[in-house]
Amino acid sequence: MKILVTGFTPFGGERINPSWEAVRRLPDCIGGSELIKREIPTEFDASGVVLHGLLAELRPDAVICVGQYGGANCIRVERVAVNLRDARIADNAGRQPTDETVVPSGPDAYFATIPTREIVDVLRERDIPARLSYSAGTFVCNNLLYCALHESAQIEPAPRCGFIHVPYLPEQTKDGSAPSMSLELMVKALETAAEVIAGEKER
Repeated sequence: MKILVTGFTPFGGERINPSWEAVRRLPDCIGGSELIKREIPTEFDASGVVLHGLLAELRPDAVICVGQYGGANCIRVERVAVNLRDARIADNAGRQPTDETVVPSGPDAYFATIPTREIVDVLRERDIPARLSYSAGTFVCNNLLYCALHESAQIEPAPRCGFIHVPYLPEQTKDGSAPSMSLELMVKALETAAEVIAGEKER
C-alpha cells in the first residue's frame, strides 16, 4: 500500500509549520505500507495543482493531508470538506478570496473517506489527545481536502482521503498562552493514523 502524506509551508508570518515538521519526520514505511511525504504550498490555487500532479504521478492508495490549526488543544481529524473559499487572511500568494467555490461545478461538500472515528479512537487509546472535527475551516486546509476528495472521486480505484489538523508547536506560542503539542507527539499521532489506514486496507 502507498500512502501520500502532505504538510504545508509556513504561512501568516510564521517561520515553521508544524504540519510539515511532523510529516517530514515520519518513517518511510509503516505496517508494510510505503509513506511518501510531500510539502504543499499554502496557496489556494497552487495547492490543488500540486496535489493533482502528485495523484497522477504517484497513484497512492490513500492520502493524509496535514495542516496547522492554531489554538487547537488536540489532534483534529476532519470529517467534512466544503466547497468554499472564505479567507480571513491572505494565502502565501496574496490571495484572499471571499465566498468563492473551490470547484465551481463541484458538490457542496464531501465526507472524508479515511476511517476518521477509528483513527480518533486509537489515538485516544494511546493517550494522544484527539477529537473528530466537522469543520476544516474555509482556508487552504479545507481547500486541499476538498480538492483531494474531488480528485479521488474521478479515479478508479479511488484513493481514500482525509485531513488531520495539528496544534501549534510549543515554540510557536511565544508567551505560552495558546495550546500546543510536542513535535514527538504529533509524529506519533500521524504514525498511528497511517497504521489504522494501512490496517484497514489489509482487512
